Amino acid sequence: MPRLRRQYGAVRRFCNRKAAALAAVLLLAASPGWAEPLRLVALGDSLTQGYGLPPEDGFTAQLERWLAAQGREVQVVNAGVSGDTTAGGRSRVGWALADGADAMLVTLGGNDLLRGVDPSVSRDNLDAILTEAAAQEVPVLLIAMEAPGNYGPDYRAAFDAIYPELAETHGVALAESFLAPLVEGTADGAAMRDFLQEDGLHPNAEGVARIVEGLGPRVLELIDTAAE
Repeated sequence: MPRLRRQYGAVRRFCNRKAAALAAVLLLAASPGWAEPLRLVALGDSLTQGYGLPPEDGFTAQLERWLAAQGREVQVVNAGVSGDTTAGGRSRVGWALADGADAMLVTLGGNDLLRGVDPSVSRDNLDAILTEAAAQEVPVLLIAMEAPGNYGPDYRAAFDAIYPELAETHGVALAESFLAPLVEGTADGAAMRDFLQEDGLHPNAEGVARIVEGLGPRVLELIDTAAE
């Protein structure tokens, strides 16, 4: 009998230790330190993708580091495709959200401008993207693009109106032109060249850093809303 009592006592102590260890793991898993990072999908074109830059200097990588510096643990998913139009974004938004998303950035329209796409077509495509995000209950920050004047004032007015009107219709957050931070605080638009690559279209690493600094507060608002 003493031997059986010793064996029973050993088993009981082992079970108690296992239970305590399991409880500790569950407690840690429930703590903020063990929470999975928020998943932020950045749907866009070459500006999002990081054209011409090493991966660590691209928009999504710099944004993820900036958010970390603000104390936010966020995985920024690079869903940018170089050359993509709003039509391309529309065709793959379901794929971009397939693995789940807590929030999404939408930065599309630059290539529509380069190709002179009818603003009504761009509007329909962006509307479909925002509709899909709403169906999946993914909050969105819509980042505007501004039309140049070479297509005439009517085209420019029609295109520039797309973003605020869709943001209001869908009840999503709106940020100013993606490239606006490159001229903010400068004497004239010519200073923007200092933050562009040699092609004159895509930001260099320093330009991306300025863009992230400019957009960062709006992104913070988005992810804090998503985390509620």
